[in-house]
Amino acid sequence: MDREYRICKRCIMDTTDPDISFDEQGICNHCREYAVHYGKDVFTGDEGKKRLDEIVARIRAKAGKSEHDSVMGLSGGVDSTYVAYLAKQLGLNPLCVHLDNGWDSELSVKNIENIVRRLGFDLHTHVIDWEEFKDLQLAYMKASVIDIEVPTDHAITAVLYDVAREQNISFILSGNNIATEGILPFSWVHGNKNDLINLKAIHRKFGSLPLKSYPRLGLCRRLYYHVVKKIRTVKILNYIRYNKKEAKRIITESLGWRDYGYKHYESFFTRFYQAYILTKKFGVDKRRAHLSTLICSGQMTREEALSEIQKELYNEDDLKNDKEYVLKKLGLSEKDFERIMALPVKSHLDYGSDLKIHRLIMSAYEKLKRFKARR
Repeated sequence: MDREYRICKRCIMDTTDPDISFDEQGICNHCREYAVHYGKDVFTGDEGKKRLDEIVARIRAKAGKSEHDSVMGLSGGVDSTYVAYLAKQLGLNPLCVHLDNGWDSELSVKNIENIVRRLGFDLHTHVIDWEEFKDLQLAYMKASVIDIEVPTDHAITAVLYDVAREQNISFILSGNNIATEGILPFSWVHGNKNDLINLKAIHRKFGSLPLKSYPRLGLCRRLYYHVVKKIRTVKILNYIRYNKKEAKRIITESLGWRDYGYKHYESFFTRFYQAYILTKKFGVDKRRAHLSTLICSGQMTREEALSEIQKELYNEDDLKNDKEYVLKKLGLSEKDFERIMALPVKSHLDYGSDLKIHRLIMSAYEKLKRFKARR
């Protein structure tokens, strides 16, 4: 059903999220949920320092005399770059892991080179089989689901866990954080990036090549890594007062980092997906979530965000060049692509999913943790 347009009175989230709700003051559920998560999971000041020092001590103790005490994903974006910078300041020596899925921009490659060279960290690059990966990406596009970044996100997490296991490392440093990523509607993504059932179902229906080497991380394998191997993910940016503008200044001055213009634009495909496919086919502008998060964390005013959201995502020349490049690399004609864009939108759940069992298991796991903590 069509819904009257509304926009939050505090942030700039609006009814392009079909599940959004508003209270009597016109404040959306995302703002309220952000406040809850920030209050529960973010620690700043003395409390943040104390907790972070304790985590660092555990990482060092567990590593012993091993060359690397942790692993961390390095995309070359702001968050992962600042995690690398912060790890160095804390005296940690992570093994940086980069997934090369064939879509890295030249700037992202240069940024990554500068980061590891200036920090003195080792870099492990996992080069994914392009033909397999292309076939999987095309399958997601033909499935007409919203989250066609799952093939990349799933593989990144799988590679991080696999490297941690191979290197006998117990900690993964993550750039995921609440201060700049705390808002993202469930309707705009698939709720479980590690949903191997969904991934296999989509590929089985729309793919044509066997996935022989594609990195996979299903629910059982992840539980094995977490429960048996006791590999833990540390969201290190949740233990400081993380400010994106300040982080950019620091990594620019210290590491020679150069900006991509917007979040996740270090990837050619992600830029085209977020700026064109998402907006044109699904009516979603992810900037709303990103900017709203910065409003809620006090890093931007609502007026600044409203001004920013009015800016064009693409100029005509960049769109033309990116579209030609992406379609050529995927082996799609203009007609093939427009046919995919015109397909009716489908839910990921139309193809099978482990989402329900995943939520049940995670809920039970969290209850068990709380029970143990009370004992």
